[in-house]
Amino acid sequence: MEKRSFPRLGREVGVVGLGAWQLGADWGTVGEDEALDILATAVESGVTFLDTADVYGDGRSEQLIGRFLRERPNAGLTVATKMGRRVPQVPESYTLDNFRAWTDRSRTNLGVDRLDLVQLHCPPTSVFGDDRVYDALDTLVAQERIAAYGVSVETCEEALAAIARPGIVSVQIILNAFRLKPLERVLPAAVDAGVGIIARVPLASGLLSGRYDEHTTFGADDHRNYNRQGQAFDVGETFSGVDFSVGLAAVGRLRPLVPAGATMAQFALRWVIDQPGVTVVIPGARNPGQARGNVAAADLAPLPADTLASVNAVYDELIRPQVHNRW
Repeated sequence: MEKRSFPRLGREVGVVGLGAWQLGADWGTVGEDEALDILATAVESGVTFLDTADVYGDGRSEQLIGRFLRERPNAGLTVATKMGRRVPQVPESYTLDNFRAWTDRSRTNLGVDRLDLVQLHCPPTSVFGDDRVYDALDTLVAQERIAAYGVSVETCEEALAAIARPGIVSVQIILNAFRLKPLERVLPAAVDAGVGIIARVPLASGLLSGRYDEHTTFGADDHRNYNRQGQAFDVGETFSGVDFSVGLAAVGRLRPLVPAGATMAQFALRWVIDQPGVTVVIPGARNPGQARGNVAAADLAPLPADTLASVNAVYDELIRPQVHNRW
């Protein structure tokens, strides 16, 4: 698999990683054995970057990855986790004492002495401008609790504020064919600063997989059911904030663009890979077959210019009015 670097982290990773939210919760039940099979298939297929969070299943996702790491200590993986969503979302929660407690818990869950990369997990917007937060993160690095830190953001403005900070090594942001705004300023700024971009929600919560239609339903424990209006967390995390029926119409317009022999999901992932500045894209997988299929997107040829232009046209007509000015 093609490797790309986090310049400030000094590491290279495969361009397709694995998002591990679904191994914890909020996507329906994924059993422990199946979760380990997903991890094994992804790594055997070339994945070297795993993304998790302390809040995914209240630590279950981290613990499963920790078990996998113990079984494969020489796999050469980079594991990124996130912190900050297990407490009330107020700026006062983002203190050095809390950071120590949260990272200690993650180190225990993952079974490591030092975390590879810790990201603030979509904190309140004011946190991005607080010097004390970055001082505390620098302290964690100095104390060797963590090797490096980054942020996961909801908005482009939050991303730009983080990129301006010299200690930030990565920004995780929603980027897919239904979320083009980061291409305007965020990705160019990250390239200029040497900050890695972790592209999350690349399939718009599965909409861009092409597997859904107007009859598709989701379980009660699936955020694609209970968070469609943002009842539990930012609505932009569910279908990228796009109305489900509008998303289906857009997928119908995009489907003829899929290269011969590729799936709709692989096409959507290849679109993300082709965006200048992207370091790694982190699709999830609920079974080993999905993990294997996601990795295969890296083997596709770069999409031609007319295809990219067609994606932009569908976005401008159907998606832009719903999401462009919100995030």
